[in-house]
Amino acid sequence: MSRFSLAGRKALVTGSARGIGRALALALAEAGAEVFCSGRDAAAVEAAASGLRAAGYAAHGLVLDVSSPAAITEGFTRLRGMTDRLDILVNNAGLESVCPSLEVDEALWDKILGTNLKGAFFCAQAAARMMPEGSAILNLCSLTSEVGVPTATPYGASKSGLLGVTRALAAEWAKRGIRVNGIGPGYFRTAMTEVFYEDSAWAEAMLAKIPLARFGELEDLAGAAVFLCGPASAYITGQVLYVDGGYLASI
Repeated sequence: MSRFSLAGRKALVTGSARGIGRALALALAEAGAEVFCSGRDAAAVEAAASGLRAAGYAAHGLVLDVSSPAAITEGFTRLRGMTDRLDILVNNAGLESVCPSLEVDEALWDKILGTNLKGAFFCAQAAARMMPEGSAILNLCSLTSEVGVPTATPYGASKSGLLGVTRALAAEWAKRGIRVNGIGPGYFRTAMTEVFYEDSAWAEAMLAKIPLARFGELEDLAGAAVFLCGPASAYITGQVLYVDGGYLASI
C-alpha cells in the first residue's frame, strides 16, 4: 500500500474551497500529503484549510486567482514564501456557463477559456519551476474533452484544449521527471453544475445513459486522484482517466 501513499509530498489544489476541488484536497491529505488549498476567496480558502487541520491533516490556505497569468505569478510568489518546493499540482479551478452558442459573446468566451485553459497552463508552468523530479500534475478534464455537449461550447473548447495541454506537457516534461495526467469526471452534482440537475427531464434522460445507473459522488474521484498523483502510477503520463460510470464506453 506504500505505492498509494503521498506522505512527505506537498500538493496544491486550485479551486479547492468547495466542490470537487475540496474533495480532492481531502483525498490527498488523507493519503498523507501536505495540502495547500487555494482560491480567490480568502475566507473560503482558509475555511477549507481549517477543516482539514481540524481533521488532523497538514493544510494551508493560499489566495490564488487563476484568471490571469499576472495573478498566477502573484499567487505563486506567495506560495514560494510558504514552501520551497511543490510535488503535486491539481489544476481543478474552472468555470462553466450554460449558453446557446448563438448567444456566446467574446466576454464569456474569454472568461471561461481564460480560467479553464489559460489558467491551468500557466499554473502548470509556475508549478513546474518548483517541482523536483518525481512530481505530478493532475488536470481536471471533462467528458467534453471527448464529446460535444450542446450549450457548452466555450467550456468544451477549454476542456478539449486542456486534454491537448495534458498530452503536450507530458511529452515535454517527462525529461524533467514531471508526469502530467488528467481525470475526466462524468456527471457529478456540484454547485457549478446544479443548473443542469434542476431540469428533472434532463436528469432522468442522462441517468439512463450511464451504465452504472447513478450520478457520481465526490468520493468517487478520490482513488483516481491519489493513484495518478502518487508512485503507483510512476509509469503513466499523458493519460486521462474518465470517472464517468461507463458513460463514454457506452456511446
